[in-house]
Amino acid sequence: MAEEKEKEANEKEVVNMLGKINGRMEDITERIEEIGIEDYFDLLKSPRKLLFTNFILGLARGLGFAVGATILGAIFLMVLFRLGELNLPVIGEFIARMIRIVQEFL
Repeated sequence: MAEEKEKEANEKEVVNMLGKINGRMEDITERIEEIGIEDYFDLLKSPRKLLFTNFILGLARGLGFAVGATILGAIFLMVLFRLGELNLPVIGEFIARMIRIVQEFL
């Protein structure tokens, strides 16, 4: 009799654990569907599509870098010109030399 109760308790515990595992598997399945991992695997299966996507991303990154560097360079030069106009004793001379060098190469 004690063995039967222990066996029933073990069976209930196994059923409970299987229910928890099933619930976790459903959660994982929903998260995978939300992420869109199927699209990623489709992309990996198609080398042409992968290359094209990476090419477009590389162009966008390169263009962004070029535009950003140009804007930062222009701001830096504007600050240098403004500091040169202030005629600060030591810094002014250094900046004036820098401005002359930049103007020669522009």
